[in-house]
Order: sequence, then structure tokens, then C-alpha cells
Amino acid sequence: MADRGSTPPRLPDAVREAVERTLEATRESAQTTRSRAQEAVDEIVRGAEAGAGAVRERVRGAIDERRPVTTDDLREVRAELRAIRRRLDTIEERLPARRSGAKRNAGAARGGSAARGRAAARKPGK
Repeated sequence: MADRGSTPPRLPDAVREAVERTLEATRESAQTTRSRAQEAVDEIVRGAEAGAGAVRERVRGAIDERRPVTTDDLREVRAELRAIRRRLDTIEERLPARRSGAKRNAGAARGGSAARGRAAARKPGK
């Protein structure tokens, strides 16, 4: 049988160093894998949050479309209509007078009884 005492004393140190190097390499690889996995999970979570936000907005929109009109809603619409009416009145005031109406008025003011007769004849029939 072989004598065990003949093994050099450095062999256990060499094995220990090899095991330590292997463990260190494995630990670094595990850290890299862990950070990549964390990045992937973070990206999935961001996507899910964005999707959830979009769904929330669609649900709110659907509910808003289906809810009955409130007094506040009517008040807002009436206020908008009043503002539009004021703007339209301002625009109409700036428009030039209509020519056909101006000709009729000028003819009636200038002309004699014939012009008055035509004007009177138009009024009842409009």
C-alpha cells in the first residue's frame, strides 16, 4: 500500500486555493445573473404599470361617458353657450350691412309712392 505520509504538504493548500477561486468565479457569475434578472423584472414591472395606467384611463373614460349629466355639467355647458353667443354677436356687429337690404332701404327713401307701394306689398307676404 502506498504510504500517505509521502503526500507533499502543499497539496491541501493548492486544493483550498482552487476551491476558493472556483467559489469566487461562481459568486461573480451569480451576481451578474442576479443583476440581469433584476433588470428584467424591473422592466416587466414598468410595462405592467404603464399598462395598468392605460387601463385605468380607459375605464375612467367609459364611466364618464355613461354617467348621467349633473347640474354642474349643465351649468358649464350654459356658460360655454353664453360665451359663444357673445362672440357671435361681436362678429355679427363687425360684418358689413347686407347689400340687398341697403338697396331696398335706399330705394324706399329716394323713391316716391311706387317704392312705398312695393315695400308695403312685400310686408304681408314676407
